[in-house]
Amino acid sequence: MSDVKESTTITSAREQRLIDIRKEAERKGKVEAIGVRPAGAPFPVASPQTGYYGIPMLKEPQWTWEVPLYFFIGGASGSAAVIGTMAHWTGSDLKIARDCRYLAAGGAILSSALLITDLGRHERFLNMLRVFKPQSAMSMGAWALAGFGTFTGASAFAQWLSGFINIGAIKIIGNVAEGFACLFGLPFSNYTGVLLGATAIPVWNEHVSTLPLHFGMSGMNSAVSILELLGHDRSPALNVLGLLASSVEAAEGVRIETNPRMVTEPLKHGYSGWIIRTGGMLSGPIPLGLRLASLFTSKEKSRKLRRIAAACSIAGSIITRFAWVEAGHVSAQDWRLPLEIDAPKEQPQLSMPSAPASKDLKEATGD
Repeated sequence: MSDVKESTTITSAREQRLIDIRKEAERKGKVEAIGVRPAGAPFPVASPQTGYYGIPMLKEPQWTWEVPLYFFIGGASGSAAVIGTMAHWTGSDLKIARDCRYLAAGGAILSSALLITDLGRHERFLNMLRVFKPQSAMSMGAWALAGFGTFTGASAFAQWLSGFINIGAIKIIGNVAEGFACLFGLPFSNYTGVLLGATAIPVWNEHVSTLPLHFGMSGMNSAVSILELLGHDRSPALNVLGLLASSVEAAEGVRIETNPRMVTEPLKHGYSGWIIRTGGMLSGPIPLGLRLASLFTSKEKSRKLRRIAAACSIAGSIITRFAWVEAGHVSAQDWRLPLEIDAPKEQPQLSMPSAPASKDLKEATGD
């Protein structure tokens, strides 16, 4: 009987200890008791050195090839809507404004097709519009695409119809739709950078503050380059925009290369690093140098240099989108990265309270 009574007393003391620990955790937010992790205990202790059983802790992006292409086309078409609206409102070049309407509308159609193809079923995109979440980049992107496609389509149709029917109401409708297309085009051209940075993928989250600007400038570079290849290679304004975008892209490449953190390794090493650098060179330093050179040559040679710069920028922009997605795959596979970010020097160890001695139990219980 005494053994049973002592065992019951030990169990009660352990239960009381657990109750005390819970109360301490509720009161202080932490438990200050220090213990040791029993040898061979089935509790893994994750650290940058050992990982979590050596397996990835994050799920890789499930996107297919349609998504990075959607990033490229969406950025170019969104920027084209903004460029076209500015050209129209300033009256500097109505031909550029006209072509931008068609370019933006075509990009909206292709973007919608690519996104729906990646989703698998068209009703999934419609379901995304059932919710309006300002804190969700994906929700805002879906609504931006819906609004952008609606107004760019209306402005392009009004532009086409005005060529056959000269009615002032049609032009007014087209101009109003163009203004709304510009408003939706601004976020649509760079929201994909926010979408990547807002995830748990370490290499994307590390650049959450610069990816929107990076993708926005890349989209503007692409829109300018497409317009130049369509024949607008004499426009000084387009060349200035191309110089600005290429300068920002070159600066972003320098910033990536000089970042010493381990989380940026996918951007510098391996296949993902190779294509990141290739895309960065084609969209940054190379077109920047060609555009600067075009300012000091004859008109004919200047046009050739700008066309080469435009082709490089488009290729670099496409490669950059695919490269960032590939870097996300590599980053998710590396189990060190989530643990390396703000990891404490010493990992806490689990403790198991030892049973108090019989004498101490008797004194505690007054038995």
